[in-house]
Amino acid sequence: MEILSANGLSFTYPEAETAALTDINIKIEQGDFVVLCGPSGSGKSTLLRLFKPEIAPHGEIEGTLAFRGTEIGELNLITTAKELGMVFQDPENQIAMDNVMEELIFGMENLGFSTEQMRKKVAEMVNFFGLNHLLEKKTDELSGGQKQLINLASVLLLEPAVLLLDEPTAQLDPIAAKEFIHMLQRLNDEFGITIVIVEHRLEELFTIANRVIMLENGELLHDTSPRKFVQELADHKTMKSFLPSTALLYLNFQQERLPESIPLNVKEARQWLNDQELKAAAPPQMKEQSNQPILELKGVDFQYERHSSPVLYNLDLTIYEGEWLAVVGANGTGKSTLLKVLGNIVKAQHGSMRYRGKKVRKWEVQKVSYLPQNPKLFFIQDTIKQEYEYLGEQYGLKNADGRIQELVEKFNMGHLQDRHPYDLSGGEIQKAALIGALLIEPTILLIDEPTKGLDPQSKKAFGDLLSSLVEDGLTVVMVTHDIEFAASYATRCSMLFQGEITVTETTKNFFHENTYYTTVINRVTRNSNVHPVVTLEEAKRLWHVQSRYSSEQRY
Repeated sequence: MEILSANGLSFTYPEAETAALTDINIKIEQGDFVVLCGPSGSGKSTLLRLFKPEIAPHGEIEGTLAFRGTEIGELNLITTAKELGMVFQDPENQIAMDNVMEELIFGMENLGFSTEQMRKKVAEMVNFFGLNHLLEKKTDELSGGQKQLINLASVLLLEPAVLLLDEPTAQLDPIAAKEFIHMLQRLNDEFGITIVIVEHRLEELFTIANRVIMLENGELLHDTSPRKFVQELADHKTMKSFLPSTALLYLNFQQERLPESIPLNVKEARQWLNDQELKAAAPPQMKEQSNQPILELKGVDFQYERHSSPVLYNLDLTIYEGEWLAVVGANGTGKSTLLKVLGNIVKAQHGSMRYRGKKVRKWEVQKVSYLPQNPKLFFIQDTIKQEYEYLGEQYGLKNADGRIQELVEKFNMGHLQDRHPYDLSGGEIQKAALIGALLIEPTILLIDEPTKGLDPQSKKAFGDLLSSLVEDGLTVVMVTHDIEFAASYATRCSMLFQGEITVTETTKNFFHENTYYTTVINRVTRNSNVHPVVTLEEAKRLWHVQSRYSSEQRY
């Protein structure tokens, strides 16, 4: 039975020259699990929000949107609040109350549920989610994964028929993200809740979803099953990058392709590999670190409040000139705080920080540039072009116009220069903020979750650009949950646990030896009949695969 639909839907933002959505026609059946994907700025979040009247963007709409055959605009607010649940990208933005229990009952109180109804429903939901230990906690004490689970539970207490999710795992560590997605699978399988999720992380979703809808430039490009979607994009020059790593591994080395044989998860990929014969070239010798330390932390302690537990404790870290260091770890372990200490944004209570051997008291302009996790905090002007011009004046940059245009062209942002920053998509505003951070040509770039909201093409463009800057001498320290990105670009990786750096290794060694904080490709190849690798690119360099049942070869 049809539950959501868009018929001839077009949408244009105020004063925009082009439509954000053009002639969209989709029908979503009750019980569907739909992945909505596409490049940054393709209209995914716009479409999702148009289905939720309370947060629908302002602009000119043509065509119709319907829920169970009734136009969305004709539904009363109680119906849309209860039946159409929404979970946002940033868990902070959705939490309204200070206490977990208060947060859980907030929506029900506003809809007039009785005390008895609320107690019964909360007891049931808390047991289902295993949230008993969190009920008395303050919401600002929760990790990102816990906050997102509370958001999901709060929405589900209203018993929605449809769950709309806008990149809900973007700020979650890999383990929390996997748990969250498995929870969505249970809700879909066991309760029949229709799920529409906008995501760039597709590794876990393709084996769960029954449909993939892809938008490009506001138009509907694909609407099909995950396996057919992989087949249709198998040879596409750019969109191929949206496919899961397991499928890309198969497509790169399998010449005779059968749609039903395309692996969508680790188990299927390992089964396919068992039918291959492999010759692997010897991996190249890793170069030893030859650069000098540029930044050193010794015995650093930091706590936000005097009587609270320390966020960083006796932390030591050495950063070398011209390296790209990725710092990973679970939500709430202090990664963002570490970045703020490095940027001298917050002061450590104990310990020392040295830059090229000299103690740091205050950073000189153009030594360090910091890009926060929320890129909106970067902007104070009405357009991104005005923001860049303002930065050029503030820092007295020579040839600021030329530098601005160079970066804008590299990031393909020229057509958005006159837009207000808040009118950009999540990926677009992330790129816009990064351009601003790079304008001053810093010696050290500190970046917090830079790939959040970026599609695979934008990630690659960002990674390649930053890699070229690292080759020219820029030092990058990146906090990230994006394991695949860190494995592809970082030169070294550090694990932060309980306020301390527990290990720092070359990227290859780090991910080879990890079990959970590692890449999909490493999980596929570990303890198999092939030489283990960390990334697809590494497999391409080292492997020569031949099917046991075919004489065909592919390099």
